[in-house]
Amino acid sequence: MWRRGLARALALGAVALLIGLGVWQIERRAWKLTLIDQVERRLAAAPVAAPGPARWPAIGRDDAYARVRTAGRWRRNADSFVQAVTDLGGGFWVVTPLDTDAGWPLLVNRGFVPAEARAALAPPPTGRVAVTGLLRVTEPGGAFLRSNRPAEDRWYSRDVAALAARRGVTGAAPYFIDADRLGAGWPRGGLTVVRFPNNHLIYALTWFALAGMIAFLSWRAGRRPPAP
Repeated sequence: MWRRGLARALALGAVALLIGLGVWQIERRAWKLTLIDQVERRLAAAPVAAPGPARWPAIGRDDAYARVRTAGRWRRNADSFVQAVTDLGGGFWVVTPLDTDAGWPLLVNRGFVPAEARAALAPPPTGRVAVTGLLRVTEPGGAFLRSNRPAEDRWYSRDVAALAARRGVTGAAPYFIDADRLGAGWPRGGLTVVRFPNNHLIYALTWFALAGMIAFLSWRAGRRPPAP
């Protein structure tokens, strides 16, 4: 008899856990839908001035993918190459410091260059340039299972602080910009992919279905007469 009671308690615990997981996924879905709506609004909005030093302490995920604009002059011989895979294949993001008209530097991802075209990449143009693009938050540390190696100038993520330090850029903004396409040839901007997987409803239904199945099987088992 005690075995049946233990099995019933375990089944109830499993049902409670699975229902909890389903509710959590429903909450995650609501959060994800809100995030998608916010980002879509930012992408559709007109560009605003890139945030200056007064805003920097508050820059975070809520600012990601806002359309921004700035202007200034590229630093010469200061490109960093961050490994990337895009719809155009494998290669690198070209990240270059921009000395803005406002007097502070800003790292700009000028776009993608294929690995085979990197050696022949022309330096950024001289003179004043206007840049529009998407505000992106820093990507510290590296990518999955691959850490940045600043001493070797090998990069797998756009870690603003580490890239700026490597290039001797002081006082840089704590974010970077993914630039729109700046011209013909390489690097090619405007390749940012904004996509947020949203499978939470499927996960929630799966957890609820498992909870229902366990509850039903437990109910069926409880109706059987105990073994003599």
